[in-house]
Amino acid sequence: MAYEISIEHRTAKVELLNRVGNKALIMVDDLKYDLDIVEVENGVYSILYNGHSHNVELIQGENSKKYIVNTFAKTFNVEVIDAESKYIHNRNQGKELEGSNQIISPMPGKIVKIPVNVGDSVVAGQTLIVVEAMKMQSEFKATGDKIVQAILVKEGQTVDSHQVMIKLENLSI
Repeated sequence: MAYEISIEHRTAKVELLNRVGNKALIMVDDLKYDLDIVEVENGVYSILYNGHSHNVELIQGENSKKYIVNTFAKTFNVEVIDAESKYIHNRNQGKELEGSNQIISPMPGKIVKIPVNVGDSVVAGQTLIVVEAMKMQSEFKATGDKIVQAILVKEGQTVDSHQVMIKLENLSI
């Protein structure tokens, strides 16, 4: 099984190719590593690679996908990026940016509900559209007081990633 692992400002594809007892063959990006891994105490691992021993401590962070990894010399913030993490990241990218006048779908999905109409005045925090993707519903809300200029989709319609769904204009005072 392959995972994407974010370590500080780098993302690597990590895949366990084979494991027998303590022996593990892993691939990081396109490089293979033959390792001997032993958990010496809860959350502390001894890893032998090319005749060198490395001790690594894993401490769970704010959730089950984030860790603090301590080695002898350094500490790293690490995150396992799986389908759920990607979905949440993409969903947050689709939020209307402050000052932006478009609601854009972050990923393919289906329009579930559009509780506004063209010409409506909306306020910050008001739901403009509900999209279902990966069996999860996301509400996209206005970030400021605006007017709905155009609705480019219909309920029940499927949308593509990065598709503009609603256009807004700033409310004139």
